[in-house]
Amino acid sequence: MALQHIPPIQCLLTFEAVARLRHAGRAADELCVTPSAVSHRIRQLESHVGVKLFGRSDFSLTADGAAYLANVRIGLAALQAVPSRETPQRVTRLRLAVTPTFSRELLMPRLELFRNIYPDVDLILQVSIPFLDVTAEQADLEVRFGSGNYADCESRLVLDEQVVPACSPSYLNEFGPFTGFRTEAEIAAARLIRSPLEPWSTWFTSCGLRQPEPQIGAQFNDLGLVYDAAASGFGVALVRQKLGAQWLESGRLVPLSDRPVSSPHRHYICWQPGALERWECEAFADWIVQALR
Repeated sequence: MALQHIPPIQCLLTFEAVARLRHAGRAADELCVTPSAVSHRIRQLESHVGVKLFGRSDFSLTADGAAYLANVRIGLAALQAVPSRETPQRVTRLRLAVTPTFSRELLMPRLELFRNIYPDVDLILQVSIPFLDVTAEQADLEVRFGSGNYADCESRLVLDEQVVPACSPSYLNEFGPFTGFRTEAEIAAARLIRSPLEPWSTWFTSCGLRQPEPQIGAQFNDLGLVYDAAASGFGVALVRQKLGAQWLESGRLVPLSDRPVSSPHRHYICWQPGALERWECEAFADWIVQALR
């Protein structure tokens, strides 16, 4: 590569500092320059590489910025490294607690993108129970499923979904047809698969029905098991359109209505105060929000 295509080192150092500290003033103090010099260097670097690196005034990275930051950090680390056979390679580990079906259906298919952007991060995944009063093992970040507004941590919304009642083709053939699954008679005639993660009251309210939660029927505390049970002919389940996409798109589950409704429960990325001061935690939190938009 010709030298004229390599950005000035002071611009790269400034970019890494601003991305890590998310504050021009603190980056200026660390680099012993003025805040205006920091702004000038960032503009110079963006002009040099031809892409926008920061998206908003809070110094959150654009997708291009996040990808470029990974390369910059690798390059700066290589420049700082002193060749030595006795010095072990430094590893950045990130421990993530994640709900099982979310991990299998939504995170794992996209995780290669994160690995490509941040190849120097060793990601450690551990499965956590997604709801009620069960807490995950200690982790740097946690994906929670619920109503949000958690008092014990900070969080960002990752995924907001709609639900629709669905069943297997064989169940529909035996017990159907259903015409929208919105009347007391239709609902009463069906076996409802239950889960505390997806209450039926969501659907009842959307239909204008005042019915309590069903007290009989198969019950599961994992949404993937709920969808598998419905696909096996256990009855009708409330299915999230993104989380349950592979069941719906494969035809294993057939939606009984074309009017999905919003679920009161969402997926959030959560952390303890101060955790995002670690660049790898901030990088993953930013990435997962963008990846699931």
